[in-house]
Amino acid sequence: MEMLWFGIAAVMVAVYVVMDGFDFGAGALHLLVARTDRERRQVLAAIGPYWDGNEVWLLAAGGALFVAFPRVLAAGLSGFYFAIFLVLWCLILRGMSIEFRSHLAHGLWRTFWDAVFAGASALLAVFFGAALGNLLRGLPLDAAGWFSLALFTDLSARPPVGILDWYTVLVGVYALLALAAHGAAYLAWKTDGPVQERSRALRGRLAPAVVAMWPALTAATLAVDPALFANFAGRPLAWLAALVALAGAGTLLAGGLRRADRTAFLGSCAFLAGLLGATAASVFPVMLRAVGDPALSLTVRDAGNDPQGLRAALGWWLVGFPLAVLYFVMLFRLHRGTAVAPREGEGYSGGGRGPPGGRGRVPAPALSRPAPASPPPERPPGRPRGARPATGWRRPPGPRRPRSGTSSRARRRWTPAARPPRRGGTRRAGSPGRWRGR
Repeated sequence: MEMLWFGIAAVMVAVYVVMDGFDFGAGALHLLVARTDRERRQVLAAIGPYWDGNEVWLLAAGGALFVAFPRVLAAGLSGFYFAIFLVLWCLILRGMSIEFRSHLAHGLWRTFWDAVFAGASALLAVFFGAALGNLLRGLPLDAAGWFSLALFTDLSARPPVGILDWYTVLVGVYALLALAAHGAAYLAWKTDGPVQERSRALRGRLAPAVVAMWPALTAATLAVDPALFANFAGRPLAWLAALVALAGAGTLLAGGLRRADRTAFLGSCAFLAGLLGATAASVFPVMLRAVGDPALSLTVRDAGNDPQGLRAALGWWLVGFPLAVLYFVMLFRLHRGTAVAPREGEGYSGGGRGPPGGRGRVPAPALSRPAPASPPPERPPGRPRGARPATGWRRPPGPRRPRSGTSSRARRRWTPAARPPRRGGTRRAGSPGRWRGR
């Protein structure tokens, strides 16, 4: 059961990185791909339906650790106390910038929140990358399974270690580049116009850099933890995940060259998922590696919960996980096509969608204000009021229309002979050309 829940937690983390990663990448590139206010609203409209739902996978990963490996979660929250506060503040500021940006139509207000959105997204990518680097390098665990870390010491990967050193900073920068390329691939797929062209250009620069840095990061990891690659060599699942990452990298590069935007984005997803899968398969069964003394490391067997509780939690997970996947499939299906910048005053998600080809976009109906009233129907073409018909009609002989001084009864009884009868009128006997009203 512990092995199964280790795989579930790894899947949750990988899904979170893939799904929320394009949000982070789009936010980090927000000021580069979008120059005008309309273009920036288009970027927000592209991630608007997904960004808050994507963060649910982070909560799901934390819930999986809480259910299956509570000792790991407790030690991690305690040791990374300061770093977790920084992550929470960045998540809060990022959500505030998305929600508050369009509340005021003022240049300074929107510029400030645009800068907050870009900075918080970039810092989150670096923080999560540095956290992964700390797990791979090792932590100063004691005999009870607890640890504490300073922000930095001498920037070396040898004890005493801090949160930041040359290896964790390298992993954080690589995570920023990888997620920026992921976000550029997403924006190239979901936008059009100048934003799409700039996203394609950045994807063409970032994707080769990420693929080229992959071997360098692998060599740095080998220098920090040589035992990791000894595990990798004997595990077929790790080889399969590495092949998925390699195929994803090739698909990302080939899709960018052919301007196949959706294919390039799917390749980026496969690359990130395969990279994380190979890493998880290589570190198993260690969850928190102890630097200096490997015997103090926390493994799935040491930190696992009661098997009966794990079986009960697995039943609930088998119900909730397919529902979450179905929700995101429907969400992407519902918002397929290119994103359209919403009209002024409608927020970041008031835009419509277009067909999958990106042509003929139809704006969605405005939900924040009533639809404008339809114009009155035009008068059908015909002869002007008061003009004679073109059939040569002439006034028939007989008495003229009574003047205004006559009685109302006489006016009701009199009509021209060729005039159609009034509604409900009756024909007077002996007068074939006259009609009498009620």
